[in-house]
Amino acid sequence: MPATPISILPISDRPDLIPLITDWLWTAFWQDLGQDRAQTRDYVASGVSASGPPQTFVLLVDGSPVGTATLAVHDLAERPDLTPWLADVFVLPEARGFGYVGHLMDAVETACRDAGIATLWLYTHTAERIYAKRGWETVAYFERGGQTNALMRRDLLPEAECREAES
Repeated sequence: MPATPISILPISDRPDLIPLITDWLWTAFWQDLGQDRAQTRDYVASGVSASGPPQTFVLLVDGSPVGTATLAVHDLAERPDLTPWLADVFVLPEARGFGYVGHLMDAVETACRDAGIATLWLYTHTAERIYAKRGWETVAYFERGGQTNALMRRDLLPEAECREAES
C-alpha cells in the first residue's frame, strides 16, 4: 500500500483554512472557556509569524486538512512567566491513531529550534502519556475546571546552543 502524502503548512500559506481551524478549536477547546468564535478566529488568524510565536500549523493528508497545532506566546493564565507554548493540538477524531499528532509536535518543535527557542511548554489533562513518550517532562500538576492537568516542558536545544541564541 503506498504511503499517504502528509504535509504541514503554516496557516499563512492557507488562509482559506482559517474558518475551518477556528471551528475545530472553538468546538474542541475555546467554547468551554467562554471565548466566542470571533475571538478564536482572531487568534487563529494571528498565527502567521515568520519566526517564533505565534505560528499556527495545519496538517494535510492527501491534501485535506486533518489537524492543527500552534506555537503560542502564552497558553496558561496562571503561568504568564512561561513562554512559548505548544497549544491547541487537535486532530479530527476519524484521523486519530495514525501518528499525526507526532507530525504536528515535530513542526512546532522545529519552528522553536529554528528560532533559537530552548524550552517549550504545554499543559494537558488527557495526553500526558503521549507527550512523555516524545520526550516531554512533567514538572507540576494543577487543578483547573475540576480536572487535574499536567504542566510539561520540553528542552529543545543543547545548553551551548541556548547560550548562543541568547547572545
